[in-house]
Amino acid sequence: MNKNNNLKIGMLINTKKTEALLIAERLLRWSKTKGIPMLLPPHEAHVLGTPEVPDEEWKKNVDVAIVLGGDGTFLRAARYVIGANIPLYGINAGQLGFLSCGNKDEAEEDLELIVKGEYTIQSRRLLHGEIYREDSKKHQLFALNDLVVTKGSFARLVSLGIYVNGRHLTDLRADGVVISTPTGSTAYALSAGGPIVPPHVPCVILAPICAHTLYSRPMILSDNDIITIVPEGQNREIMLTQDGQLGYELLPGDRIDMWLDKEKTISIITLRGRDYYALLQEKFKWGHTYE
Repeated sequence: MNKNNNLKIGMLINTKKTEALLIAERLLRWSKTKGIPMLLPPHEAHVLGTPEVPDEEWKKNVDVAIVLGGDGTFLRAARYVIGANIPLYGINAGQLGFLSCGNKDEAEEDLELIVKGEYTIQSRRLLHGEIYREDSKKHQLFALNDLVVTKGSFARLVSLGIYVNGRHLTDLRADGVVISTPTGSTAYALSAGGPIVPPHVPCVILAPICAHTLYSRPMILSDNDIITIVPEGQNREIMLTQDGQLGYELLPGDRIDMWLDKEKTISIITLRGRDYYALLQEKFKWGHTYE
């Protein structure tokens, strides 16, 4: 990337985290000293007491966006910028942080590099889901991490028909199933026993949650496959969650089609020395010597 003296930086913030607000105040002071516009949408601007930029205007004018919070904040930011082609850079004020991986103590230095154009952009494909009821499409949704079908709080198991490209694959009895992008492979899918998949590998992960048979194992499917899940039986306590944040009630006989979208992507900024494999080493403590 080349240096852009007219760069307009946006900020999306988890306003419930004190740490994120403190970082935001630092970066606002930094932007004033550098003469670089820092644009905040209405909610963030109201909390920080700065001039607001209406949502649609913000999306049209921002060149890159800084996301302050944890991975949950980053996932919300990703949904917010879908279709706007705004690269995101996450600065972690949360816990593990596979998406918001910037160091809060080096936030100003990171922005200096971004202003100088010393960064690369990774394009992360989104999972596309459609929910049908009696052949009528009820919802269309996109997920950066995963779409998950799970049992309700009091249900013992769910029975799910699993289809790939229209072919019946299996009937799964389990607590649920995770359908994940490579980006989401280090999230819920990992807890369900799925593999770690680098984000540039074009595939979809299907990972059963606490399956009721030893023969149910995670699968890797291609980026051309369409996965269909049909809740079976009479269980009416079934939910589909989108990136662990938005929920949709499912009924027996509903159909959920899911595939890796070929067009919709989220652009993520990475800095030198902080590639995906370096992140894995940091978060999982790989390569460390234990005494």
